[in-house]
Order: sequence, then structure tokens, then C-alpha cells
Amino acid sequence: MKDFAFHYLDNSATTNVCAQAAAAATAAMTQHFGNPSSLHTLGFEAEQQLLDARKAVAGLLKAKTEEIIFTSGGTEANNLALFGCARAQKRRGQHIITTAVEHPSVAVPLEQLEKEGFTVTRLMPDEHGMITAAQVAEACRTDTVLVSVMLVNNETGARFPIEEMVSAVRRRSPLAKFHTDAVQAAGRLLLSVDKLGVDMLTLSGHKFHAPKGSGALYCRADCRLLPHIVGGGQQQQRRSGTEAMPAWVALGEAVRQLPTPATQNEHYSRLAERLMEKLADLPDVRWHRPATAVPYILHFSVMGLRSETLLHFLAQRQVFVSSGSACAKGKRSPVLTAMGLSERESDSSIRVSLSRYNDENDIDALAEGLFAAVATLQHRR
Repeated sequence: MKDFAFHYLDNSATTNVCAQAAAAATAAMTQHFGNPSSLHTLGFEAEQQLLDARKAVAGLLKAKTEEIIFTSGGTEANNLALFGCARAQKRRGQHIITTAVEHPSVAVPLEQLEKEGFTVTRLMPDEHGMITAAQVAEACRTDTVLVSVMLVNNETGARFPIEEMVSAVRRRSPLAKFHTDAVQAAGRLLLSVDKLGVDMLTLSGHKFHAPKGSGALYCRADCRLLPHIVGGGQQQQRRSGTEAMPAWVALGEAVRQLPTPATQNEHYSRLAERLMEKLADLPDVRWHRPATAVPYILHFSVMGLRSETLLHFLAQRQVFVSSGSACAKGKRSPVLTAMGLSERESDSSIRVSLSRYNDENDIDALAEGLFAAVATLQHRR
């Protein structure tokens, strides 16, 4: 259960840390605080705790423990995947495929790689926010060495067909490695790296009730990475630095506390349906929901009201939502722009993102706030 009175519906930005993960972090800081590299009892205990956390994350992805690299979060994991893989394969080719709707932690590193001589093809979504395997296949070349496509879009909730995309890449560019940013999927969807077929996968703990500063990169055993951080040789020399035990032990505990994906899906679907039903009578609401959208991210525009104004109005009622990616604060969404939404639609859009701690009261408070906003703010206009 949640232990706060307000209505928090911005879980794609971050989530509250669950009590069990917080307790694990506190214990790691105050009791089991040994360095895993130390050769004494406290060091051995810390090493075992780190292994247990790695096993938990590997189990979440149906991966091997040695294929999990702990990081400070999704941004570092994406940077390690893109820079490490692209630079390791530079002699084979310098072509990369991605989409125009990736998170900045993917988009910006690829801009840097372009400055280093790589060529990047960015696939555009259709008006529904979707990108197909056929688009990826068409973009493949003999010199393609890396493909990076997110699993779930952080603004629209679109779930891209990664399995089909991987199959297309294997046929057209068999030497290319495939990376997926699964930050908005891990912890909520049933994931198997073998079924997805990817070589690398990114997750971030603070999206599913672990502390900020905890993340991981799955890297298939035969996928070579040049390390982005060097020095101490930790994690098989793929990511040096004394292990951030409180964050990573808490990440493992947060994974162990996750309800099954089926249970979560039922919960999110029920709340999403409730919101859409309640807003059915709200004038001029335009939903931006691809057919494959996950149920825990809902994006829509309340035409005639600017997002910033609406967010402040709702916040005064203790209802917290977002206008899009928290990493693009103050900027127009490149995702909505790529989808071809009008400036008016983009400027009126909000994102609602759910966690397992949300309930019907949160949805009702949001709906009541939106109706009040339309009655109050549009009247002022």
C-alpha cells in the first residue's frame, strides 16, 4: 500500500521506493557495508549480497547472472551499450539504426557517435506512434553494426515489435548487434532476453520502486563491449568502480517484491479503462494511444488548455501527472512532433503513468480535477 495522501500518477518519471527495498538499502549502508572486493568476512558477505541481487535481476530477464552489468541507472546503461558496442565494432562498419522517438539517453549518445564518423538512420513513426519491423529491415545495410530501438515508448506507451525487428536484422545484417531500452517495460512486462532475441537490454530500478541510482545492462555473452568506465576492473572489467551496494542490493529486493506481470496488467488495465470511461464526456479529449500501447501509460490532449497550466491546476488539488518525458523539461516533445501532432495538440498533452500502488481513488481524483480544470480555465479564456 502507498503511504502518502496525494495522488501520484507520474510513475514513468519515477516511483516511490518500496519499503522492502528501502530497508535493504539501509541495511547495506549501516550493517552489511563491506566492500565486495575485500578479503574479510564483511567483504564476503557483501559479495554474496551482490550476487543475490545479480541473480534477481537476471531472473527478471531470464538471463545468466554473468550477463548482468550493474550501473547507476538507465542513462549510464544506454551509454555503455551504445558507445561500448559501436566502438568495439567500428572496423566492421559504421552504420547504426534507431528511431526518432528514443529517450535522450539514446538519442544524444548517437549524435556523439555521428561526430565520430558513424552514420545514423532514424526511423519515423506513423501518426499512431508505431514503427514496424519492415522499416527496420529496409534500413539495414551491409555495414550496419548496431540497432537500438526502445521496447516501450516513455511518452505514448507504444510497445514496439522488438522480436520481429530482431529477426529482420538477423536476416539482413547478421553481424549487427541489437539493443533495446526497456526502462519503461522492465518490472511490468514479462521479459525474456532469449525470446526477444536482443544482444543488450537496459533497465532502471527507480521505474519499479527501487532507489534512483540503480540500473543494469544485460549484455549477451558473445556481445563485445568497450568499457565506458575503467580503473578498478570490477564487473569483469566492463564497468569499473566500487560497487554501489545500497542501490544494487535494493534493486535486487525491489525485483523480488514485484507482483507477476499478469497481476500488474490486470490492475493497470482496470484503472486505464476507468479513466477512459470517466473522460468520455469531457469535451475535446484526444487520445494518443497506439494499438499496441501498454495499459500503464496513457497520453492524451485536453484541447484548449495548455499542459503547463493544467499541470499546475491539478497539482493544487494534489494530483500529479506529466506533460511528457521528465528528461525533456521545458522542451517540446520530439516524440509527438515525430508523430505529426499539431502544435496545439502537443501543447495540450498530458501523460498519466501508473504503478501498482495506484488505485481507483487516484483515477477519480484525476478525472474530477480535469473536469474542474475545463470548467474553470476554459471559462477564464
